[in-house]
Amino acid sequence: MDNSNKPLMLVLSSPSGAGKTTLTKKIQESDSTFRVSISHTTRKARANEVDGVDYHFVKKAEFEKLIKDKAFYEHAKIFENLYGTSKSSIKKITEKGYNVLFDIDWQGAEQLSRHKELNLLKIFILPPSLDELKKRLVSRNQDDKEAIKRRLNAYSIDVTKSKNYDYVLVNDKVDNCFNEIKKIIVKFQNQKN
Repeated sequence: MDNSNKPLMLVLSSPSGAGKTTLTKKIQESDSTFRVSISHTTRKARANEVDGVDYHFVKKAEFEKLIKDKAFYEHAKIFENLYGTSKSSIKKITEKGYNVLFDIDWQGAEQLSRHKELNLLKIFILPPSLDELKKRLVSRNQDDKEAIKRRLNAYSIDVTKSKNYDYVLVNDKVDNCFNEIKKIIVKFQNQKN
């Protein structure tokens, strides 16, 4: 299928704490053609999060109804919570001519890849090391010790899944990684034209 005239669907995935959310925000701030896909989730909002801006926070029953209604391009269970990208939210973005930026895990990326009509570019972000990842998870002060342990245990699976991406980058310094992503986007868009 020819996707050359379709909006770019940029997927950023990483282990928790590797910096994908920071990079996502930097891309959106620097490139007005991108809009971030706002996922639905059943997890509780963190103190600094706003419904409809960071996520669409919904009850489990509502999320399960959306699954049954085939309303998602992708959905996954991550650390006991459900996350998903609704087709309607993506349609709202692309109908306005914007590119879409996904901040999702490898499970979601695998499901998006099944939709051949989407013009996907998938980039996996890795931390410099497992030790550095642990430092980042602890210093961001968002999770308790058990949650950090679960996230670190998922790391080896995340790394294995990175081979299914178009590019794998190490986020040692945020600005360097961000500049690499910008170069990849330009290269991808030039290949499509």
